Amino acid sequence: MDKFIIKGGTPLKGTIPISGSKNAALPLMAASLLGNSPSVIQNIPKLKDIYTFNNVIRVVGAHVDFKEDENTLVIDPTHINHLEAPYDLVRKMRASFYMLGALVGKHGFAKVSLPGGCAWGPRPVDLHLKGMEAMGIDISLEKGYVIAKAGDKVEGGSFKLEPSSVGATVNLVLASVLKAEKFTIKNAAKEPDVVQLCNFLVEMGANIQGIGTDTLTIKAVDELQGIKVSNDPDRIELGTFMIAGAMFPGSDLTLNGCNPDHLGSFPDKLRKTGTSVDINGTTIRVKASDKLKPVSIKTEIYPGFPTDLQAQWATMMTQADGNSKVTDTVYFDRFSYVPELVRLGADMEVEKNTVKISGKTPLTGASVMSTDLRASVSLVLAALVAENTSEVLRIYHLDRGYESLEDKLTAVGANIKRVEET
Repeated sequence: MDKFIIKGGTPLKGTIPISGSKNAALPLMAASLLGNSPSVIQNIPKLKDIYTFNNVIRVVGAHVDFKEDENTLVIDPTHINHLEAPYDLVRKMRASFYMLGALVGKHGFAKVSLPGGCAWGPRPVDLHLKGMEAMGIDISLEKGYVIAKAGDKVEGGSFKLEPSSVGATVNLVLASVLKAEKFTIKNAAKEPDVVQLCNFLVEMGANIQGIGTDTLTIKAVDELQGIKVSNDPDRIELGTFMIAGAMFPGSDLTLNGCNPDHLGSFPDKLRKTGTSVDINGTTIRVKASDKLKPVSIKTEIYPGFPTDLQAQWATMMTQADGNSKVTDTVYFDRFSYVPELVRLGADMEVEKNTVKISGKTPLTGASVMSTDLRASVSLVLAALVAENTSEVLRIYHLDRGYESLEDKLTAVGANIKRVEET
């Protein structure tokens, strides 16, 4: 098991390329299984979750060729012959549950293990299953597996997602494009990941109306064909590096290969801290201010402030000159990083789904660990501004969602090394 050794207190200066989005890539990979011919997906990041999902796809009989030097995936679904996604793979990553929609949507049957994933918080799949039942798909549970049966076609209908959910929206779209005579998803997620998935499916031949709105109407087509597509850049990685560029006086980062339109309200929030944010096409330059202003945020569904950036924002607020609050309305218990930041010297207190932060507090190096992806990167950010040396343990969480994190940070002046835990 690896860890990071980080010596903090150095401004970050230079250029970082933004990788392809993991959260957008996984639905595209699942959607490729609906085609009658291979699909080519470019700009795929080399991440643990991508390799895991590649193996899930291979288990059902599809051929997967990951051209790592080109960050390109070729997925051939024409030989799928095993309509089951087993526990030992699905438990490693919740997004593997997309196999339910992909398999029942294409083949009329699926047997998929209930998912695993990050240790924090319940993420029930009830919405996925109730939506499929509303579509006309027969759903049953058997020894930890979901069994879905749809036959040749289902009537469809409508279903309202309460609350809105990216994962459930993705699964219902996958299940319906070949199977439902007409199906409407109300309060559908509007995240860029969902928009890209729907556009991908339309290019394959699907009939989806209302893309980019909270109401999607899908009418089944007879077949879909594989296509070539380029995956979106990772807006969460982008936001994380923007925060990294704002945290320490003197930092000046240029981020390339971005899609600023996918950031929603985030750039405006960052500017309120006094940080300079200059957007020029697909390039964003972030320059730290000498004095960081406290700005409270509340997470919301897209285009509001993303829950996947709240831990990083709270970490940045420990260095702001004053008090602030971070409230997560999406996941109420996503604060496992707080006790670890307190170990580094932060003054933070969690009350229900809000963390109160008193700044500015000097941070001092220590050994810290976390239980999920975004919490882990928040500890890296804290270590970069802390005095002396820190150890960040269990960085396998980071390898799920940040491509070459230490290499990108080292290139802009960070003192960070990956070593094996002893």
